[in-house]
Amino acid sequence: MKTIRCLLVDDKPLALDILTDYIRKIDFLELVASTTSALEALKLIEREQIDLIFLDIQMPELTGIQVMKIIGDKCRVILTTAYTEYALEGYEHNVVDYLLKPIAFDRFYKAAQKARQQLEVSPPSVAAMPPAQAEERTPETSNRSFIFVKTEYKIVKVRLDDILYVEGLQNYVSIYTRHERILSLRNIKKMQEQLPAQQFVRVHKSYIISLDKIDSIERNRIFIGDAVIPVGDTFKDNFMELIENANRKE
Repeated sequence: MKTIRCLLVDDKPLALDILTDYIRKIDFLELVASTTSALEALKLIEREQIDLIFLDIQMPELTGIQVMKIIGDKCRVILTTAYTEYALEGYEHNVVDYLLKPIAFDRFYKAAQKARQQLEVSPPSVAAMPPAQAEERTPETSNRSFIFVKTEYKIVKVRLDDILYVEGLQNYVSIYTRHERILSLRNIKKMQEQLPAQQFVRVHKSYIISLDKIDSIERNRIFIGDAVIPVGDTFKDNFMELIENANRKE
């Protein structure tokens, strides 16, 4: 992966100075900007391409948790705070890591490595990027042969070729592979963003299928092994166009 573009957000200038020095020591991190204002941070995220934010929780304008809710999936977040009681809430928002102040350099480096691994597997949503940068990121996503998915107790590596289809179940998804069923703590929209579009297609509000695993199509139903998957009216035209394109390539 290319250099990770970072933003530092903390209402304490001394904390920013320390983390700025840490970032300069790590060759795969690039500091785009630092700010003591959460509102300024939101403007920077809209204006710049940011991969990773080191985000303080306790700030006067907006808390770090509120900032995360606003930015959604635009970038990864590592929380920094002096208060341990916020750790659980941070992890509920799927943060990369949680750093407790005062932050030692070795602990900071470990968190940065974790962010690097996650960004290599699943870059920020292409839809959230300016067009030129989105085009630059697309090949990384399309060339992957696997993804990492978060289950209740661990992170599991799943080979893309093993995935038959994905079913959305409210706030989590069920991934059906050749060998097993995996429940992942994410919604179907986030799952769709993680999967390469040339191989996986959304065919229903609750289903994503692997095109090369289709056995047959009958009316508005897709057959993959023993599974019968409906094609939603909203997704039908796009799905049939993909099928026609596949026929032309053959």
